[in-house]
Amino acid sequence: MSVGGLVSGMDTASIIDGLISVEANSQTLLKQRLSATQSQGTAYRAINTRFDAVRSAAEALTKDAAWQSAKALSSSTSVTASSVGGATAGSVTFTVDQVAKAHSAVSSTTWTATGTQTADDIDFGATTLDVVVGGKTTNVSLDRNGDGKATLSEAAAAINAAGLGVTATPLKVTDTGYRMSLTSTTTGAASAFSATGFTTATQGRNAEITVGDAGSSYSMSSPTNTFSGLIAGTTITVTKPETGVTVNVTPDPDAVAAKVESLVTAVNGLLDSISAYTDADSGTASLKGDSTLRQLATQTLDVLAFAVGSDGSASKVGLQLTKDGHYTFDKTKFTAQLAADPTVARRMFDSATANGGADDDLATTADNGTTPTGIAAKLLAMAKSATDTTIGSLTVLAKGTDTRAKELKDSIAAWDLRLEMRRATLTRQFTAMETALSTMQNQSNWLASAMSSMSGTKKQ
Repeated sequence: MSVGGLVSGMDTASIIDGLISVEANSQTLLKQRLSATQSQGTAYRAINTRFDAVRSAAEALTKDAAWQSAKALSSSTSVTASSVGGATAGSVTFTVDQVAKAHSAVSSTTWTATGTQTADDIDFGATTLDVVVGGKTTNVSLDRNGDGKATLSEAAAAINAAGLGVTATPLKVTDTGYRMSLTSTTTGAASAFSATGFTTATQGRNAEITVGDAGSSYSMSSPTNTFSGLIAGTTITVTKPETGVTVNVTPDPDAVAAKVESLVTAVNGLLDSISAYTDADSGTASLKGDSTLRQLATQTLDVLAFAVGSDGSASKVGLQLTKDGHYTFDKTKFTAQLAADPTVARRMFDSATANGGADDDLATTADNGTTPTGIAAKLLAMAKSATDTTIGSLTVLAKGTDTRAKELKDSIAAWDLRLEMRRATLTRQFTAMETALSTMQNQSNWLASAMSSMSGTKKQ
């Protein structure tokens, strides 16, 4: 209980708040350290994300698919073709005889609406329907509400929920007339089905093409409009019958160059991020003077600076360092080298022997125990070393900030308890003082009153 300075005239509540504020300076410093530590953890994770982007881009250039990129071109707008890495280069000419269709059927009955009736009101006329799919007959219960009848909408919902691979739709065919349409969810000859009271509207069929000239031609069939395997690694999609369609598959240097550009972009993003977080002149940089990050930035630049070996320098494939410490990429030079000698171009990015050797001071051991010396291979090994979820240098630093942050939070919580106890002590002390002053004041008033009474008695 606190009397709030009613006797002393002092604002004891403000005095206690001031004393607590002074004693809380240590806790305030801990909170500031916690904020700085959390900012450092955020920064380490942001840089880790940048390194992971480098890892992803570098890893792409160590895969066969990246260096075997191919592009497919069709002579017809009605035929599209796409190739994956490793697709066989070549050309094929064919005729699209027919495209794939989904089987569909329509009800033999036309239901006539009266007044404002809709598909929700019109009785289907039966509570079950036999549907035959793939030679198997399924009796579908249409009475979903259990009221002894099924409207067109209820019947459609029941068919759709039966999982038969058939979609039912009520169709308004005239101002007052409705029919039910059934359509297979897949295309091809195998999509055919039948249903009681329904007639075929569209026969399900496969797409068919004829490859080659008459006399030496052969046919291919597909339940969809997509053909795979005509040219290895290339997918061809047809949309309408057409004669004399040619698809050419050729190497795609632009796709390889795009992967190199992605790597350069990722590296420059990493370098910019490290620079921003360690900038000594910045008022907001949270990792000023961090030696680990400076070392990682130096290693990243050194990968390119020292990429000189029996195949030549990195400039041979269009890579150079700028004066301000960034990677730059000359696509024209790269594609020219790729066309002249694709083996050398790849070796300079993905090799353990092309640019240096096992004695290379910048080499980092890869997962398979080799010493990567190609540009992308070395960046990949370095990025993996930094971002490993257990022992990666950035991971360890980030986890270290988490540990320090937890310790600081525990200390701050301990200070909360300490200050709460100190406030209680000060409150008791000031309350005791006010109580004592109140008692003394009451005694003083009593004595004054008594003396005044005695003085009056003597005068009488």
